[in-house]
Amino acid sequence: MKRIIILILSFILIVLLSNCSNSLDEKVVQLHVKNDPTVSFRIWFKVGSQNDPVGKEGLASLTANLLSQGATKNNSYEEILEKLFPLAAWYSCNASTEMTIFSGRTHLDNINEFYSLFIDGILNPAFEESDFNRLKDQALNYLKTNLKYSSDEELGKAVLYNDIFEGTPYGHITTGTITGLENITLEDVKDFYKKYYTRDNYVIGIGGGYENDLLNTLIKDLDKLPEGKVQSIPTPSPKVVDGFELTIVEKNAPATAVSMGFPIDILRGSKEWYALAIANSWFGEHRNSSSHLYQVIREARGLNYGDYSYIENFPNGGSRQMPPTNVSRRQQIFEIWIRPVPNETRHFSLRAAIRELKLLVDNGLTENQFELTRNFLKKYVLHYAPTTMDRLGYVVDDKFYKIDGSHLERFRTMMDKITLEDVNNAVKKYLQYENMKIAVVTNNAEEFKYNLVNNVESPIEYSSPKPQEVYDEDEFIKIFNLPISEEKVKIIPVEELFK
Repeated sequence: MKRIIILILSFILIVLLSNCSNSLDEKVVQLHVKNDPTVSFRIWFKVGSQNDPVGKEGLASLTANLLSQGATKNNSYEEILEKLFPLAAWYSCNASTEMTIFSGRTHLDNINEFYSLFIDGILNPAFEESDFNRLKDQALNYLKTNLKYSSDEELGKAVLYNDIFEGTPYGHITTGTITGLENITLEDVKDFYKKYYTRDNYVIGIGGGYENDLLNTLIKDLDKLPEGKVQSIPTPSPKVVDGFELTIVEKNAPATAVSMGFPIDILRGSKEWYALAIANSWFGEHRNSSSHLYQVIREARGLNYGDYSYIENFPNGGSRQMPPTNVSRRQQIFEIWIRPVPNETRHFSLRAAIRELKLLVDNGLTENQFELTRNFLKKYVLHYAPTTMDRLGYVVDDKFYKIDGSHLERFRTMMDKITLEDVNNAVKKYLQYENMKIAVVTNNAEEFKYNLVNNVESPIEYSSPKPQEVYDEDEFIKIFNLPISEEKVKIIPVEELFK
């Protein structure tokens, strides 16, 4: 009997330990780098702008900003900055659509001093009225002034995303709306924090040369957060795009910014995704002068600074070289970004971009294009995450996308497994050129609308001679048919946006 009892107790203990291990696996992702003298943290809270209450859009972002740019119960914000400065360390909190990341990095020599400030920011925010007013005013100023008048490129992309996801939880940019922010009170922030910053709603990401004692302390400290199950939000179902649907933002703009795209039902991790990534890289790799769209619009014709395409969310493209981490989402779009072109070439440039997309979809890649691009990507992906903090970001995203192993490693492996047929099949399945949302920031919007709706020819003149093949191709581009109906073009004054 004693042996039976011992066996039963042993079995129970094994089950309990197994459950604890599984629970830890679900709550923690680690990136041990033995010789790294720093420690990187990325605490992922499963909340973002999709959780903003209706009428209070911007609450997730404002709450995140208060956690990292506000006082705690133990230090004012000024005191926090003063204490971080000699440590050469930092922490921040950023909300995207579905993820909020509380991150930080410090040298191992300063871990104790840094950690007390870092964990205090998560567990003990003071939510001071002065910090709330300061950060709320900053957000409002961004929507009212900075976004509208400082960067037509970011403005166009924001309009595009809002149009594509209208009526869904993704249907407003992370910062929110002007009315939504104006409606938010300090009590709203406190309630949002209590609801979503719970012990059941985070994943710990830790990387570098840390000791296990630090991880154990972090787990123990975060367990002080309140309990609370957060109800998941269904994956958004954007409206079907029917033909070309345009929003022209009327603005006294010296050049024209264009963004266009449509939803695609494919996520990182599948073989098809990596196949589509090859096609996208050939077509419009971000900040890559060898990509096709760049060659056609920028290199051959000198119309702008760059022309790119994306199969994943890529915010703040103007300020980054490599893909961002921790902006993961369950619904992606295919996007083309035409950086500002001279206003007189806007119609021509739009035609050129959509014509090139049509050629890609209809013809696919050639064997030579395929080989060059996959060989390029196999090496290029090594530059995606040069630091432990960057790599940790990908490890956290692997958890979001439920990828077994490493996306970065799988990316390189897939380059040897994918065939040209795989790539062209993925292009046919996920890309198209007949149904698209288009956002344009330009002047003389009525004139542009007239030219689009009436399919007016758009010849182009150059200030310097071009090769004959460019002139020959221009003859096809200037008359390329864009079937745009008048009722599917709306003009919005820039002042009316994001209200």
